Amino acid sequence: MQKQITLQNKTVAYTLRKSRRAKRMRLAVYCNGAVVVTTPYGLQETIAEKFIREKTDWLFSKIAFFKQFQGKLASRHSKEDYLKYKDEALFLAQERVDFFNKQYGFTYNAIRVKNQKTRWGSCSKKGNLNFNYKILFLSESARDYIIVHELCHLKEFNHSKRFWNLVSQIIPNYLEIRKNFKNGYIGLSDLNC
Repeated sequence: MQKQITLQNKTVAYTLRKSRRAKRMRLAVYCNGAVVVTTPYGLQETIAEKFIREKTDWLFSKIAFFKQFQGKLASRHSKEDYLKYKDEALFLAQERVDFFNKQYGFTYNAIRVKNQKTRWGSCSKKGNLNFNYKILFLSESARDYIIVHELCHLKEFNHSKRFWNLVSQIIPNYLEIRKNFKNGYIGLSDLNC
């Protein structure tokens, strides 16, 4: 549902999504500047608006951050961008892999960050996990999906039902996230992994 709210004398358009799976409210700003609020089903819209107002400073900082990339798709970042952000992206990838692997307990070799044009991540037969540095610019749910996706390839080196069952243990809404990738909510029109 498309909505608008006025914050600090500025009108902000956002999408309000109600989810039966959501246990808490979530505010996200995507690479394309889209603002999305997800709430548990049945929660009053006035509570969602109050939540947005409480997050005004954070919201404007994220909108400003993504505005600097306006006119550039995430796939068109330069080599300078890669050099500037690769260490931060590597730290993030290592942190999230460690976090999620506490549940799985998989063995992996190395984690690397690359500057790839079409791939968000990959897992090699040697157990190396590779991530595109641009995961840094994705929403938390999209970023976590990519990391969990590649982590699960350590156990299932395919896209079988067993693989998706592993992914769903941590990302139960993975189908929705994949759909968002395909619909361009994250800055690229498709996901290759």
